[in-house]
Amino acid sequence: MSFVKSFSHHFQSYRHDVTEKARQYACGLMQAGTRKNMDRMEEVVPEAKSRNLQQFLTHSKWDARDVIDHVAAEADELIGDPEHSGLLIDESSFAKQGSMSVGVSRQWLGRLGKVDNGQIAVFGVLAKDRFAVPVDVRLYLPKKWTDDPSRCQKAGVPDTEWVFRTKEQLALDIVCHSRKNKLRYGWVGADAGYGKGPGFCMELDRMGETFVVDLHSDFPVYLEDPKPYLPKRTNRRGRNVTRYRTDANSLEAKGIVDQMDLVAQPVLNLRDTTRGPLKVRALRMPVYVWDAESSKAKQFFLLATQTLGSTPQTKISLCNAPETMPLQRLAWMQLQRYWVERAFEDAKSECGMADYQVRKWSAWHHHMALVMMAMLFMLSERMRHEDTYPLLSCSDIEELLSRFLPRRDVSKIEIVRQLENRHKKRLSAMKSHARINEQSTQKNEPD
Repeated sequence: MSFVKSFSHHFQSYRHDVTEKARQYACGLMQAGTRKNMDRMEEVVPEAKSRNLQQFLTHSKWDARDVIDHVAAEADELIGDPEHSGLLIDESSFAKQGSMSVGVSRQWLGRLGKVDNGQIAVFGVLAKDRFAVPVDVRLYLPKKWTDDPSRCQKAGVPDTEWVFRTKEQLALDIVCHSRKNKLRYGWVGADAGYGKGPGFCMELDRMGETFVVDLHSDFPVYLEDPKPYLPKRTNRRGRNVTRYRTDANSLEAKGIVDQMDLVAQPVLNLRDTTRGPLKVRALRMPVYVWDAESSKAKQFFLLATQTLGSTPQTKISLCNAPETMPLQRLAWMQLQRYWVERAFEDAKSECGMADYQVRKWSAWHHHMALVMMAMLFMLSERMRHEDTYPLLSCSDIEELLSRFLPRRDVSKIEIVRQLENRHKKRLSAMKSHARINEQSTQKNEPD
C-alpha cells in the first residue's frame, strides 16, 4: 500500500527499517477476513509471517504516539473544521481472557452489556457530518493495576502511567492533547458515562470548550442558583467549616424534561439517513449545576430531543453553547454521536481493532496506531470517491482491497460490477425506507 509510505519515517531508525512490516500488518488489517489476527495475516498477505509481525508489534522501538499524532493531523486536513466538526469522546471495550494482558480486569464491558474480563480504552473521534475517524486513544488501567507496580512492570507499562486515572481524566487528557495538536473542532461531545457527575462538564467549561454531554435521567440540576455557602461556626472550638452547603433542592433531569411536554415542541429535520429524514422534537432550558465542592454553581442548558413514531426515544444532554445558537443546530450536535458508534463498528469489523494478539503496553498501542492508520485510509478513500461512489462504505473498501491487493487472481471488471450491484440494492432499500418513514410521519403528525 502506497498509503503507508507517507508514514514510513515513523518506522525508520538509524539501524532498523520496519516499514515493510508496517505495510504487511496494515494490509492484513484490511484483507484478512473476519478474524484479522496475525495468523490469518500470514495466510493472506504475501511474505508476511506471524512470528515477524508479533516481533514488529512487541519489540520494535517506533513510537505509537507519533503515528497517532500523524493520523490526527491528516484527519484534521480532511475533516477538521472549527465550526462543523466535533471531538467526540467514547470508550470501547475488548473482551480478553486471562490476567496478563495489560489493563485486563473484570469490569463493565459496554460491547457485551455485562461485567466480564476485558480491557477498556477511551477514544477521541473527530467527526464531521457522516465522516468520523479516531484521532487519539488512552488505555484505561484499573486501580488493581496501578496499585501493583510489579504487574505494570511485567506488562511494560511506563512508570509515568502507574498513577490511577479515571476515564473522565483520560478524556480530558485527549481534549488537552487535541488542542495542543491544533485540531479544528467546534465542540466536545460525550455519552452519559462522562455525564454521571458535573465535574467533567465543569472542567470542559473551565478549559473554554463548548460541549454537548449526554446525561443519565437522574442527573441533579437546579432551576435557580443554589447559592452555595459555608455554614457559620456555632462555637469557638473545632475547625473552620470547609464544606459548602445549599438550602436549595435539586431535581432530576428527566423529571424536568417530562414537565416540559416534548410532544408539543416543533419538529426539526436534522439530516437524511438511509431510512429517510431524521426528525426530532427538541427543547432547551437554562439550569444550574453544582458539584457540591465549589463556591459557585454554573449555569448551563438542558437539551432534550425526542424521536417521532410510535415508540419515541428521548435523549437528554447538558451543554454550554451560547443562547444564540439555534436549537436545530444543538440537536444536530447532540445526535452526531451516532457516527462514533459507526466508526467503532467499522474499526472492529473492517480493520481488526479487537483482533489483536498482544499482552504488552507498547504492543497494544502499536496495534491501535496501525488500526487508526487503516481507518484514516478508509476515510480518505471514501472522501476521494464521494462524487462517483457516494455510498462507498468501509466494508466496500475492505472488499475491494481483499481482491485487488496481492492475494488471488480476480477480474477487476467483476469486482466493480459487484460493487455497483450492491449500491443499486442499497439505494433501492433507502428509497423503500424513505416511503415507509414518510407514511409513518404523516400518521404521527399532530393535526
